[in-house]
Amino acid sequence: MSLILPDSNHLTLEALLSAVRACTACQAHLPLGPRPVLRAAATARILIVGQAPGARVHRTGIPWDDPSGERLRSWMGVSKDDFYDESRIAIIPMGYCYPGRGRGGDLPPRPECAQLWLEKLLAEMPLIELTLLIGQYAQRHFLGKRRKASLTETTRAWAQYAPRYIPLPHPSPRNTPWLQRNSEFEQELLPELRKRVDALLHAR
Repeated sequence: MSLILPDSNHLTLEALLSAVRACTACQAHLPLGPRPVLRAAATARILIVGQAPGARVHRTGIPWDDPSGERLRSWMGVSKDDFYDESRIAIIPMGYCYPGRGRGGDLPPRPECAQLWLEKLLAEMPLIELTLLIGQYAQRHFLGKRRKASLTETTRAWAQYAPRYIPLPHPSPRNTPWLQRNSEFEQELLPELRKRVDALLHAR
């Protein structure tokens, strides 16, 4: 598949975000059509990178507007107001549009988003100090060969990637059994995550 690269002469992050939200590069593959969902500002210090919007988020246009988002905010120790303050927390998934359903749940994020836009967006957010890598797709992209053989192993090795990155499992209610099997996640990783998030949210 050949991709037509977007014009790289965007002078501001706002102009770049407008171009992303108007993107139709993979329209033919999207069952509900394109509706890129992301939030960012040049002043953000925290970046959340998940998989792709679900059907509910596609309808509302609000990222993490579901039970997974409630759990993620609990993990981070933040209120909804803080979470959706894009001047401090940017939310850019690996895929910006709902990819549709497969046999085991939502399909993987479309690759076009990262190929076309991700590096351009990151270049316009120079103050990011902490990136939360939620799920295998984000971890694969950002950690590359540093990623372990499984998501569980990568998450257990979170201290190797800190303070720049913190790998996390998906906060979906479906992952409750994983959380029960991996109690060290809540005992060891989450306190450090909350401490780091709080420090960055209140940094001057």
